[in-house]
Amino acid sequence: MINNIYQFSNKSIKGENIELSQYRGKVLLIVNTASQCGFTPQYEGLEELYRKYKSEGFEILAFPSNQFANQEPGDDESIYSFCSTNYHVSFQLFSKVEVNGTSADPLYKFLKNSISGSLGSTSIKWNFTKFLINREGRPLKRYSPMTTPAFIEADVVKLLKGESSL
Repeated sequence: MINNIYQFSNKSIKGENIELSQYRGKVLLIVNTASQCGFTPQYEGLEELYRKYKSEGFEILAFPSNQFANQEPGDDESIYSFCSTNYHVSFQLFSKVEVNGTSADPLYKFLKNSISGSLGSTSIKWNFTKFLINREGRPLKRYSPMTTPAFIEADVVKLLKGESSL
């Protein structure tokens, strides 16, 4: 039975295979993103949060997805260019994935089954749904697309300081 994210691997936006076990011992925020969404400006807050806490063991893993109103239609190269140029993103971007349905990425199947959303739903409702992962690789909390990175900061700090639950 899978009880943490370390059994998964995903392709980076630059085509490299990344074993998520390389993030063992870090606090992670995993988010599905899109370049043409009303929540796209959250990239700025995500980058601020990442730069502020990366030296303390915090990482953000972003997974572009085109499953919501076709808001991420580009290929990996155009997504990378958009994120770099407009938001100076320096956290890890992955290749575009599906987060819902039978073709959903295995990591997202695990995340959704670990922590349900509002009203017990397991599906991802929209772009910029976020999952906070503790240092043991276990999902602890799920945030709605409307939840800003600034709001999540207090929970990130608690985990970085060694608190095991929120």
